[in-house]
Amino acid sequence: MQFNDALEFLGREHSAVVTTFGRSGRAQATIVRAGPYEGGMAFVVRGATVKLANLRRDPRCTVLTVSPDWRKYVTVEGSATVHAPDNTGAEELRLLLRAAFAAAGGTHEDWEEYDRVMREQGRAVVLVAPERVYGSA
Repeated sequence: MQFNDALEFLGREHSAVVTTFGRSGRAQATIVRAGPYEGGMAFVVRGATVKLANLRRDPRCTVLTVSPDWRKYVTVEGSATVHAPDNTGAEELRLLLRAAFAAAGGTHEDWEEYDRVMREQGRAVVLVAPERVYGSA
């Protein structure tokens, strides 16, 4: 399966499990809202999370997106790029946070409030470049 073959499913379903690798090499899985963005997968994370620390140390990850009944899924394996307050300009990050949130099916009634909360929480955007895509969608 190619990434483009999964776009319809990934654009519709946003519940996902992200697996990263801890310092010990063990897998660490967490849930996120994710969606397709510029040829890969995007999701937003809080700044002080294990998943973000793992991705900064080892960018390999898997994003498993599932249907509400868990009968259909698409797995995207790839390398992550982290865009955070410490490595991305404020305006670029603000726009990326909005875009990643929207890609994951999010909407907001007050984008200025959204921006403020994202800054206060030190949120980051993770973009995953697909290297392997498979599933049953």
